[in-house]
Amino acid sequence: MIWLRSVLLLMGLLSFNILPVFAETANEYLRDGNDDFKVGNFDQAIYEYTKAIDIDPNLAKAYDNRGVAYAQEGSLDRAIADFTMAIANNSKDAEAYNNRGHAYDVKGNLSQAIHDYTQAIENNPFYVKAYNNRELVFFKLEKYDQAWSDVHTVEKIGGVLDPNFIKDLKKASGKDQ
Repeated sequence: MIWLRSVLLLMGLLSFNILPVFAETANEYLRDGNDDFKVGNFDQAIYEYTKAIDIDPNLAKAYDNRGVAYAQEGSLDRAIADFTMAIANNSKDAEAYNNRGHAYDVKGNLSQAIHDYTQAIENNPFYVKAYNNRELVFFKLEKYDQAWSDVHTVEKIGGVLDPNFIKDLKKASGKDQ
């Protein structure tokens, strides 16, 4: 009986000491998710990001990345929910605002898309991608002067513009700005 208690106690100590060796950190799961995402394994990436979130529910980047993976799979509502959580955990995350804006854009909620792109730009005035995305929404809404304004800002900060978009904007607006 005593030897059984000793064995059980020893097993308990061993398992207690061995388990932490195998436990991954939230950042390791985040990294693994990024690796899976890069090769197009979105389901596995979502799993890895979820594990990171389980360990650290405040890890904004895990929510943002999982949102992008959900968007790749067409789950826009889940993506928007994750981008919203990323923003809740880091209100200065321009990329999360841009990503959520894009999801709203795809869903057809253009006013919310503009709002999020604008917030991304306020958080990072040199975020060319957010200007490019917002100018496309302004174009869709036939708000050509606002689209041109974003085009000029991108030019000033040294960003890249799509020549086909500029051609379409010139034609639609009747201006060669």
